[in-house]
Amino acid sequence: MSVHVVPKKIYFLIFALLLVLTWVTVQVAKVDLGHWNTVLALTIAVTKALLVILYFMHLRYSPKLTRLVVFSGFIWLLFLIGITMSDYLSRGWLPFPGK
Repeated sequence: MSVHVVPKKIYFLIFALLLVLTWVTVQVAKVDLGHWNTVLALTIAVTKALLVILYFMHLRYSPKLTRLVVFSGFIWLLFLIGITMSDYLSRGWLPFPGK
C-alpha cells in the first residue's frame, strides 16, 4: 500500500478554513433569518464535515472502495437530515382540534 504524503501547508490551510467557517457559523447565529438559520447552519456544518473527512481522515487519497463506503454513509446522513427537516418545517400545516 502506497502512502501519500500531504504537505503541512494543506493541513494548516484546511484548519484555517475550518476556523473561518466556525466564525461564520457564530456570526450567522446572531442574525435572525427565520427558518433559514437552521438551513444555513446545517450547510456550514456539512461543509466543515466534508473538509474533515477529505483531508484529516485522508479520504481524498484513499482507495475507491473506501470512498464509496464513506460517500454512502454521507448520503444516508443527508437523507436522514432531509427527513427530519421535512418534519420540522411542516409541523404547523395541519390544524389541531381543540386549539
